[in-house]
Amino acid sequence: MNRFLLAALFSGGLFGLGLAMSGMADPLRVLGFLDVFGQFDPTLLFVMGGAVTTTTLLFRYVLRSERPLFADRFRISTLRMIDLRLLVGAGVFGIGWGMAGYCPGPALAGLGAMSKEAMWFVPAMIVGMLLHRAWQQD
Repeated sequence: MNRFLLAALFSGGLFGLGLAMSGMADPLRVLGFLDVFGQFDPTLLFVMGGAVTTTTLLFRYVLRSERPLFADRFRISTLRMIDLRLLVGAGVFGIGWGMAGYCPGPALAGLGAMSKEAMWFVPAMIVGMLLHRAWQQD
């Protein structure tokens, strides 16, 4: 098994473990966070806060390295403009997340846990990705 695949499996497993431990693989947690006038669940806010804090503290340290462990260079976007495509994409993502309580990472973790919701969400997500790819190639 090559080192790139091993690194991807390790990273994905660590991400899935973090989602499971934080409860973020449960779509009801996300929907509870969005229900600000009902049964509000602030858990997602704390998980996001922890992620932002960790990234803020470690991002510059990691970028001081000559290169990533498993790549020839860092690939950081140079785009600085907010355009219509970004806004529409973020809006569609947010609407879908709010309706289903899933985004791609937790959906895949839910699929691994045999969640009924993930069983319909993941195939629909893949179809959406394929449609987007086909539309972009026109």
